[in-house]
Amino acid sequence: MAKCDYCSTTILFGGKRHGDLRFCNDQCQQKGHLAVLSQQVPQDLVDEELRKVHQGNCPRCQGRGPVDLYISYRVWSALVLTSWSCRPAICCRSCGRKSQFGNMLMSLCFGWWGFPWGLVMTPVQVTRNLAAAFGGPDPSRPSPLLSKFVRIGIASRIIQKDK
Repeated sequence: MAKCDYCSTTILFGGKRHGDLRFCNDQCQQKGHLAVLSQQVPQDLVDEELRKVHQGNCPRCQGRGPVDLYISYRVWSALVLTSWSCRPAICCRSCGRKSQFGNMLMSLCFGWWGFPWGLVMTPVQVTRNLAAAFGGPDPSRPSPLLSKFVRIGIASRIIQKDK
């Protein structure tokens, strides 16, 4: 299965293409150019920022780290319309799980009501949330996904300074 070249989410159906790159939605496609530019950021700069983020306080609850990137999954439906998405958040494990369980509950309540995709995607998104909540990154070291997001954040700040 394909993975989004920006957020690394597995793409089950559809997605957006830009040359050789594949993205899960329009938002990731727009941010995808940063992924390419971020490869030019020096590794020592990434490592320093990554350490600060991982060992820092949670941006959501201000609690102690470690902080990492947690992804929650959501689906909602209304008869013939179904929308599903992934929601990455840099936060502590507790806040990440709250988001995953909250989006799982939202999906269970509002995901089923579309035909055919609501019936298909609701169990998929619920399973993804369960797997993420009971799995997740190793708290002793930053995940590769957090490293990727930190690198892209640095590239974004460099581009903003150059403007």
